[in-house]
Amino acid sequence: MTTLDYLRQDKLPHIWCAGCTNGAITSAVIRAIENSGIDRDKTVIVSGIGCSSRAPGYMDFDTLHTAHGRALAFATGVKMANPELNVIIISGDGDAAAIGGNHLIHACRRNIDMTLIVINNCIYGMTAGQYSPLTPTGAFATTATYGNVDRAFDLVELSKGSGATYVARSTAYHAPQLQRYVEAGIKNKGFSVVEAISTCPTYFGRRNAMADPVKMMEWLKDNSENKRDGAAEYTKPYVLGEFVNKTEAEYTAAYDREILAKVMLKHARHPGDQGQEERGAE
Repeated sequence: MTTLDYLRQDKLPHIWCAGCTNGAITSAVIRAIENSGIDRDKTVIVSGIGCSSRAPGYMDFDTLHTAHGRALAFATGVKMANPELNVIIISGDGDAAAIGGNHLIHACRRNIDMTLIVINNCIYGMTAGQYSPLTPTGAFATTATYGNVDRAFDLVELSKGSGATYVARSTAYHAPQLQRYVEAGIKNKGFSVVEAISTCPTYFGRRNAMADPVKMMEWLKDNSENKRDGAAEYTKPYVLGEFVNKTEAEYTAAYDREILAKVMLKHARHPGDQGQEERGAE
């Protein structure tokens, strides 16, 4: 099968700007899904609001386009209602790290078996280029006309510290590597976070002397380096690689086990309770 076989072709052409790498990242996600061997009919793709969150609208799966910053909350509901489903979330830097930041922390903490791909283009692209929590310090934006003063979140460190059991980072330029990390995240039986550094020539690029999409891709290449075992320092802003890959108790399984055990114990001790509750409901 080809990538096109996984797309809703009646929704094409897409609305992304020329030179945007959201399409390349979406393609990497689709290939990772195919390689992972998961059942397409038991896979749900969830997104919030933003340029990157348009991706599930083009993907021929069961998809859920939700409120700004709330993709993980909706995805958690889907997974809790039916733990057998494969739940994948595609989000943006503003959607996941700003308004949705608290949901991100607690999804990591709970270790719910879902995979989050954060497409990080360092800007709010859909709403005219405001700076986001992942905009580099000193970069220009419509709301940072003299340069961004804020320090950017390190999404990898945030996810590690919050308890995710698989954490990785790659870029749109390194698409084969990104595909491998998404596939590994899908196979992980816990909460996985894959940061995909993207490009936005229209809003980030124009204000930062990189309006040419090729220059932006070269910028990704020149500002990234692979993680090295034992390395204490790095010279590039973006370090790529797998940072966490471990096994811990998965939330939905633990929840079902604990709740079921308590329900069974209650009815073993008080076998008439269920009938009384039913009569009370009537």
